[in-house]
Amino acid sequence: MDIAFELMINEEIRDREVRLIDENGEQLGVMLTQKALELAEERGYDLAKIQPTAKPPVCKLLDYDKYRYEQSRRERENRKNQRVVEIKEVQLSATIEENDVLTKAKQAIKFLNGGDKVKVSIRFRGRQITHSEIGTTVMQDFAERCKDVSVVERRPAMDGRHMIMILAPKSAKASFAEKKANREAAEKEKKVSQEA
Repeated sequence: MDIAFELMINEEIRDREVRLIDENGEQLGVMLTQKALELAEERGYDLAKIQPTAKPPVCKLLDYDKYRYEQSRRERENRKNQRVVEIKEVQLSATIEENDVLTKAKQAIKFLNGGDKVKVSIRFRGRQITHSEIGTTVMQDFAERCKDVSVVERRPAMDGRHMIMILAPKSAKASFAEKKANREAAEKEKKVSQEA
């Protein structure tokens, strides 16, 4: 039972009659709400409306405190298992030196391996803006250095005095072309071993 809304329980249920399900999931049929409330009290459970839009509404006998505890535990578990993808930034320049590019590439690869996206930016100063092709070359070289662990999500593009490119981590799933290439390589290897 996965119910995302807040349940109406016991006296909050104003319907004249309800379809009742007991604590074990057995259908007890349609009955007056008052009789269902008495049955719930007899058995030590709460009467909870689980399908308010049905005709008549469906109610179930359950321990409401236990239900709320289970819901909160499930939500905590879901939050714990969520991975928030962050965007980390690596700044380059149009006149960057080789060693600096290597350092920045290592940093970007570390972020990508951690599952984060990387925003690569170049800020053009002064007259450098007239030579944006230099920035494009630097970006393409940077993307090439990170290609083993990333894919270019957004190609280099100008945004004011900045050129921006977004790299995303490669997904764990291999692309169709990669799968096909791996399959063909395995078949070739199998033929070679059978011929030998």
